[in-house]
Order: sequence, then C-alpha cells, then structure tokens
Amino acid sequence: MGEPRNRYSTVSLVLHWGIAAAVLIQVLLITAHENTEGPLSGQFVMLHKSLGLTILVATLARIGWRLAHPAIALPSDLPRWQRLAARATHVLFYLALIVIPMTGWLASSAGGRAIQWFGLFEWPLLPIGGGREAARGLMAVHGLAVKGLYVLIALHVLAALKHQFIDRDNVLHRMIPLIPRRP
Repeated sequence: MGEPRNRYSTVSLVLHWGIAAAVLIQVLLITAHENTEGPLSGQFVMLHKSLGLTILVATLARIGWRLAHPAIALPSDLPRWQRLAARATHVLFYLALIVIPMTGWLASSAGGRAIQWFGLFEWPLLPIGGGREAARGLMAVHGLAVKGLYVLIALHVLAALKHQFIDRDNVLHRMIPLIPRRP
C-alpha cells in the first residue's frame, strides 16, 4: 500500500477555494445592492443570483468529486468528538451551499423574476407558483441559512487556526499547500 495522501487534490483545492471566494463575493454583492438604488442595485442582484447558481453547480461538482475521491484521514490522535464535529461541519456546509442558492432560485421562480446568468442566457425558472408571498417565505429561509453559513465559516476558520497554532499538526497544510509541512 502506498504512502497516505498528505494534501487534497488540485481539483479539491480549486473547488474549495473557488467556492469560498464566491461566497465572499456574494456578501460584497448583496452589501453593494443594499447600499445602492436603481439599475445599479438591480445589476448587483443579478450578479448575486448568477454567482449563487454557480455556487450551487460547483457545490454539486464538489460533492461528486468528494464521493469519487474520499477525504484525507484526520490525524489519528484527534479526539472522537472533534472527528464527529469535523464531519458534521462539512455535511452542514454542503447542505447550506445547496439550500441557500436553491431557496434563492425558488424565490425568483415563485415571484416570476427572470434570472439572466451573467447576462449570457436566461436561467430557467422552476415550475412553482405562490407569487410574492411564497417568495418572501423562501427568502426568509434563504436569510436564515446564510446566517447558519456564517456560523459554519467561523467554526471552520477557528478549527483551522487551532490545528495550525495549537495542535501544530499538518491539517491546514492539506488545504493550503503553501504552508510548509511539519515533520
């Protein structure tokens, strides 16, 4: 049997950091929308929707890749509760990164609001009704899921920093290869 992998594949790294960057851009886009008016505000919303759908597709690709290429084993000395917390956090990340864009897409569909994917083509709306009332309810779920995502991001970053500076293991090196591997 070969030596165990000590870092994630390039595809995993690109999907991880690409989705992370897209989520950050989403926050900036919605903040820009909230602080502008008129056509510019609408352009920020359309970019937000386009990028959200891109995150959905990238997340589904990441799940597919992960199923075909299982995660690197966690350090053997990691307590059981930390292993369970790590797995639960990753599952919740995938769930949030599906629920958030899906509720946005469903809300646009319920309200009959077209989505121009980066101005290139019209993204199909889902065949649901309900009008503005349904759209508002879906956007409430969307907002709640975003808040949950913020909590997950904070936990994820804190855990990564703990591994790097307290545990001093190579967990962070696996996702940021520029960080030197400790012996």
